[in-house]
Amino acid sequence: MNEGIEQYNDFINFHFNVEFNGRTANDDIYDINDTNYGDSNINNIKDSESHSTHVSGIISGDRHNNDGNKGINNLVEIMVLRAIPNGDEYDKDVARAIRYAVDNGARIINGSFGKYFSSNPEWVIDAIRYASDNDVLVIAAAGNESKDLDSLSNDNYPSDQFFNKNEFSNTFIKVGASSIDLNENFTAYFSNYGKVNVDIFAPGVDIYSSVPNNKYKFQSGTSMASPVVSGIASLIMSYFPKLSAKKVKEIILESGIDIDIKIGNLGGNKHFREYSKSGKLVNAYNALILASRSKRK
Repeated sequence: MNEGIEQYNDFINFHFNVEFNGRTANDDIYDINDTNYGDSNINNIKDSESHSTHVSGIISGDRHNNDGNKGINNLVEIMVLRAIPNGDEYDKDVARAIRYAVDNGARIINGSFGKYFSSNPEWVIDAIRYASDNDVLVIAAAGNESKDLDSLSNDNYPSDQFFNKNEFSNTFIKVGASSIDLNENFTAYFSNYGKVNVDIFAPGVDIYSSVPNNKYKFQSGTSMASPVVSGIASLIMSYFPKLSAKKVKEIILESGIDIDIKIGNLGGNKHFREYSKSGKLVNAYNALILASRSKRK
């Protein structure tokens, strides 16, 4: 109960407060070339700051400690870039974090964040293009507002289809969240969706993973679904390192499972395949089989 109240207060005080300025650096957030800011502290200040630890645990949690969850690929290396504050993310920080990851050897960038208004979208768009040009896969959460992202009024960032125009990246994957209920509620009630703007679905309800201070807990969101796909992508690249990021995206979308069911939420009475471009649920086993048969390009 207290955690729910704290989260509500955070939204009121930070997310919806146009007067809030959480910047501790002296940089200009509207100057992409003002780069003399930031520090190396990635630790949480309070227990509620657990999001990225939970996301990282889904991808790479220790499969041998017998305490918590088993990560999808616990041999992967995580590059920790804390670019999102408690409140609205700044386009400058997101863009520079993507470029930093690319320049320092990342092959997969997981983006478990998003918003609906972007003051400088061109910076993030250019950064996503930069990742694509350098053979880096960017995997992003679709968002948790039960919205159809194919509607022009629901443009969600980051995205590779700005205002529903043609894609500008072929290494970008947008992920919706599925539940554990193999019925009309199979798509998570909160998940955004879209036959054009969401690529694939992955489990995102009651996902058990790590949080700070050697603890584990259940969390839900497309933020949890995105690292499932990132973890599978890392498995593919681990076994087949010569495959391009573009090819890995194609493998993930093609190898998913077609769930033959009508959905009763998220607009209602549509087949599951109508909620994303692939129409599928991601599947690691199928992806590895398909990758083993794929050519390098």
